[in-house]
Formats: sequence, C-alpha cells, structure tokens
Amino acid sequence: MSELLLRLFVPNGSADDPEVRARCGQLSGITGIILNILLVAGKLTVGIIAGSVAIIADAVNNFSDAASSVITLIGFRLAGQKPDKEHPFGHGRIEYVAGLIVSVLIIFMGFELAWSSIEKIITPSPTEFSYAAMGVLIAAILVKVWLFWFNRKIAKRINSASIAATATDSLSDVIATTVVLAALIGGQYTDFPIDGVAGIIVALFIFRSGWGAVKSTQAPLLGRPMSKELADEIDKLALEHENILGIHDLIYHDYGPGRAIVSFHAEVPADGNLMETHEMIDHIEREIREKFGIEAVIHMDPIVVDGDTEEMRTLVEGVVKELCPDATIHDLRIAEWDKIRNVYFDVIVPYGMKQSDEEIAAKIRDEIQKRSGFNAVLHIDHPFIES
Repeated sequence: MSELLLRLFVPNGSADDPEVRARCGQLSGITGIILNILLVAGKLTVGIIAGSVAIIADAVNNFSDAASSVITLIGFRLAGQKPDKEHPFGHGRIEYVAGLIVSVLIIFMGFELAWSSIEKIITPSPTEFSYAAMGVLIAAILVKVWLFWFNRKIAKRINSASIAATATDSLSDVIATTVVLAALIGGQYTDFPIDGVAGIIVALFIFRSGWGAVKSTQAPLLGRPMSKELADEIDKLALEHENILGIHDLIYHDYGPGRAIVSFHAEVPADGNLMETHEMIDHIEREIREKFGIEAVIHMDPIVVDGDTEEMRTLVEGVVKELCPDATIHDLRIAEWDKIRNVYFDVIVPYGMKQSDEEIAAKIRDEIQKRSGFNAVLHIDHPFIES
C-alpha cells in the first residue's frame, strides 16, 4: 500500500529535488489528516456511548495528530517555494521548524496523558465495556502501525526530520491506544486503577520520544556539523588535484534539504601560477556542485614548501600531538628576519578537552620556544565535522 501511494503521487527523482520533497510532504500530511479525522470520529462515538474518559482523551490525542499533519503539510508547501529577494537561500528550513512543532506537540500529548492518568488514579471512574469500542481501538492501533511504517518510509526516502517526528508520534499513539484498550478490558475485572498507572508509564515513554524528536529537528536549525562521510568525499575529490596540498576549515552551511553551501580552505603551493591555481579552484567548485548538489566556496591558502618549513612543521606537529593526539595543525608559515623569529599556525582541537584553549595554547608556545627558539603565534579552533 505504501509503495503504491508513493508510485502514484511522488515522481521519480533525487531526495533533494524540491518537487519530490514537496510531494512526499503533501502525501504524508493529507494521509495523516484523513486517517486521524476518521479515528477521532470513531473514538468520540464509542467513547461517549461507553462513558470512557480514556477513549475520549485518546480521540482528542488523534485530533492533535491531525493538527500536526496540517502543520507538516503547510511546512512542506512553504519549504518548496523558490528563493526570493527576502530569502535568497530559499525556504527549506521551514521544514525543520515544522518538525520542531510536531515534536513539541508530542511532548504536550505526554503531559495530557499523564494528567488524565493521575486523575484516573485519584478518582477512578468505571467504564462500560463494549465490543464496538474494543473493535474501534484495535482498528486504531492497526491504522497507527501502518502510519508509522508509511511515514518512516517517506522520511527515509527524502531524509526528512519532520516526517520522522510524525512517524515517532504514530508509534507513541500505538502504545497509548494499547493502554486504553488494556484498561477497557482489564477494568471489567478489577477496581485497581490499572489504566491510570499504565497511562503514566506511557506518558514517560512519550516524553522521551518527543524530546528525542526535538533534538533531531532543532540540530539543523542551530547549525550541525558536516557528516564525516561527506567531508571525506570532498577531501578525496579535492586532493585528486595535483596542486592541492591539503584542505581544512571545512564548514557545512545548511539552509534546508537540497539547499546547502560548503566552504573550506585549500592549501596550494605559494610559488604556483596564480591564474592556473584560480582556474583549478573554480574547477573543484564546479565538481562539488555537480557531484553533491552543493554550492562550494573555496579559499586559497598559499603554502611555502621548503626544507625549513617542513622541518618546523614536523616539530610543531610533534609538540601538538604530545599534548593532544587528536589535534591537527594547518596554515603553518615561518617569519624570520632581523630579530623576528615567529612561526604562525592554527590548531584544530577536539571538543571536550579538560584544559581550556588558553592553557593548551600556552603549553604549545612554551614547548616550541624551548625546542626551536621560535615564538609560536597560534590560533586554537574546533572541528566543524562529526567525530
């Protein structure tokens, strides 16, 4: 069924294709709205007949799911708009905002379920068992299981955090409705408020799911590091060119799916032909655009390659590795004339070091001064790539 809907309503194409993403978002949103409205109608009907607060609350929960689907639908509609003069990088981040809203709704659903469960423990209320109510709840569980798999398939198809959050919400609904079903059946045989206790347990699970979804959707909004796989691919592509000695300061600028910019520094021989080097850099930018669909901005760093510089590089790398084995250096150059004996370089230090950047820099300066007599002028930076 899922594959059939995707074939009917989603064109073939890349996951970063705006039309493919828009169609997937619309399919997920419209399907969610229709099915959740049907579940609301069914649960409200049997809930009122059975006098079950739990079933009515579950119906309200499905109504919030329908609202979430509307938000997802609006989010994808807006995210698919073309760039304009107010938003030259497009509207892709609206998709992340929509995902964050859905995640927050999941948490609110948890609060709602927790509050209802506490009330049921304090003031238990009997419910009238009916096979119609049981049938509706079982059907709701099956529908939500299908929605989970359906939305997860779409989320993987286009790598969408917002639809993944919607899938997580469907899974939470399966558990919540299962608890309501168990309470409906078990409540006929005991006076113990089993539905209330189970509801609190489910609420804790929903809080956890919602918080995880919040973290996954807020990461691209705040700025996330480039994946190591993509960084390695770009590094490999650049180093295939003869006069690229190395790259560093690789930064990923995410403006929404299919709308990314990457920037980095490329080390080139200082004595190379400027025009030839510039043409090579332009060629690498075009290659990255064609291969990865990412705009690239590359800064050229001229590097002096001689015996003295390489000897100093070896010394500096040795000092840095002794203090932090995972650190790297770049942009090293020597300035030596009159009374000036300086070595300039940058150090990339991983996050989570016990020592502060200032303490690390001071130790590096001291060691280089002792071993070479040079003054180290350095800048401590941190990686922009996933570790």
